[in-house]
Amino acid sequence: MKERPILFSGPMVRAILDGRKTMTRRRIGKPVCKLYEGWPQYWAGPCDCQPIRCPYGQPGDRLWVRETWAENIDGDVVYRADNGVAESMMDRWRPSIYMPRRASRITLEVTGVRVERLNEISADDAVAEGVVDDGRPGMIYPNGAPPIVNAFWRLWNGLNEKRGYGLVNNPWVWVVEFRRV
Repeated sequence: MKERPILFSGPMVRAILDGRKTMTRRRIGKPVCKLYEGWPQYWAGPCDCQPIRCPYGQPGDRLWVRETWAENIDGDVVYRADNGVAESMMDRWRPSIYMPRRASRITLEVTGVRVERLNEISADDAVAEGVVDDGRPGMIYPNGAPPIVNAFWRLWNGLNEKRGYGLVNNPWVWVVEFRRV
């Protein structure tokens, strides 16, 4: 069993703490060849068919969550995702990327890993991603998706579209399933 860090935004940390988020999708750095079938699910192959291991682990591995955090005057760790933190902490927030292991409050066990295209997400998977149907109209592409899937795509595009990995690009993604431990 290996432990690795993983970054989550405040709303996704809340979804994990509320028990609504049990899955995450992360873009695969290189294009994936369709010949990856037959390799373990936690491997993918770039176009030259050289398998690459999922950087988020395989079933049984653990992920410790990095989130925006600070230390209060007593040296206790506080988290931006929690409501009610004093406004005086705002100037001392530290980015999630700099969170040390000792400050992490959430550990996840990987229960499954697979590779798929972003547009292949199902309504059940969108729910497992922790999104909530916000009632906003659906996206034009792809047409006919359930509202919860459209809510996921809005979230995905908000985080990834400007970096060139939006819904229209339909990137290959790691689908990492987990449970909180």
